[in-house]
Amino acid sequence: MATEDSNRRLKVAYQGERGAFSEEAARKLVGPDMEGLPHRTFEEMFEAVSNGQADCAAAPIENSLAGSVHKNYDLLLEHDLTIIGEVNLRIIHNLIALPGVAFSDVRKVYSHPVALAQCERFLRANPQIEAEAAHDTAGSVRVIIEQGRRDEAAIAGARAAEVYSAQIIAEAIEDNQKNYTRFLLLARPERGASIKTAANGAQRKTSIVFRVANRPGALFRAMAAFALRDIDLSKIESRPIEGRPWEYSFYLDLTGDRAEPAVLRALSNLEELAESVRVLGSYPSADTFDS
Repeated sequence: MATEDSNRRLKVAYQGERGAFSEEAARKLVGPDMEGLPHRTFEEMFEAVSNGQADCAAAPIENSLAGSVHKNYDLLLEHDLTIIGEVNLRIIHNLIALPGVAFSDVRKVYSHPVALAQCERFLRANPQIEAEAAHDTAGSVRVIIEQGRRDEAAIAGARAAEVYSAQIIAEAIEDNQKNYTRFLLLARPERGASIKTAANGAQRKTSIVFRVANRPGALFRAMAAFALRDIDLSKIESRPIEGRPWEYSFYLDLTGDRAEPAVLRALSNLEELAESVRVLGSYPSADTFDS
């Protein structure tokens, strides 16, 4: 269990309402004995950790089907937070309604636009159900329960049904069962070492962000710092630099800890080649896929 001490529960910020997939990821990252702090936006979630309102945050960074969460890459650069853990959460979408409602009663379903898109085949197969976008999966469950409409349902995770005392009337309705979201556990640098995660991966991973001059071969030489030392790069992501059109910051995930000799030498080499280098964190790799 990831409690900082035995007398106080960790305060974990996440985006979404109670019962959201982000809350489920937070519980897997630090254990169920936590105090969840839901926030409407990613900006509010990051700020809660930066200003000390929360001890850490569970931030989605990429989905196996929808790709990267670009907003959170940008917020990583804006805030002085460090990555201390990660989890790959299996995203299982369910059709959820009031207790006693039958599938045949449902005429409208609410959910986040990404969730609706990931259940497209189910919706096409049931044209009698009209889909309407909402700001949050779990929030959609809360709304249908509050409104008490027996012809409406929501698409969300099983945790949302549990939190709002709702009923799952169709399970696993997503198009692709290989649907995972990778979440990062973020904390302030001075607090990170005292927060233990529930991650069970033996392999370490390091995430960095760097910038290189906009000239021929600059990015190639930067990548060579890792290739020459046989360091595996598991992900590279580019994001525009504000105020510098067609120039980019590059985010890298690499196998290994920043303290390992080969990684240390590669980062030192990169610092000689790049305009700037920032290590976002070294942490246990999520080498398994959660369900």
